[in-house]
Amino acid sequence: MKGFTLIETLVAVTIVTVAVSGAIFSANSAMVAAQVSRDRLTASYLAQEGVEYVRAMRDDAFLQEYHAGNANASADAWNSFTNGAPGSTPWSIRGCVDVTCTLDPLRSMGSVGNGSSLNSCGQGNGNACTPLYFANGAYTQQDNISGGVKTPFTRTIQATAISSTEESIVSIVTWNLHGTQFTASTAAHLTPWQ
Repeated sequence: MKGFTLIETLVAVTIVTVAVSGAIFSANSAMVAAQVSRDRLTASYLAQEGVEYVRAMRDDAFLQEYHAGNANASADAWNSFTNGAPGSTPWSIRGCVDVTCTLDPLRSMGSVGNGSSLNSCGQGNGNACTPLYFANGAYTQQDNISGGVKTPFTRTIQATAISSTEESIVSIVTWNLHGTQFTASTAAHLTPWQ
């Protein structure tokens, strides 16, 4: 007999196809795992940045009161940080207590509202919680910065009053990859300086 029969050829092609498809599937799985790991790392940093930014707002409120010579700087700064008391420093999270907010560190640090770094969004608000853009080496909510690229990440901040001297701050970053939603979050409890 000379050469291969049709059945032998089909068996050989099937074996080669199974062997190659296993390697391709493994390579694809490794690529997806690498993408998920990269995005998880980025999301965890973005979530941590959210908490650190709110902590900086608290610290700035204290420093403003302290440098003004206020003998009750810690209590007054905490009051302005949590309640946005009239005539106090502008760094307040009052608009994000039990409400979801977005964070844009490229905007001016201040209380919640248009043009500020924190803006309420989500259910009942009418403002959608929008994804972040990467522009000039930073993540921002602003979609009009030249060269800015829309990312899959959406960051939200929520504050919850635990007591009169403790706030829970939760920063959550969500994103979709290949039809699956992922979440990374960081939480902290903030208290007055003294």
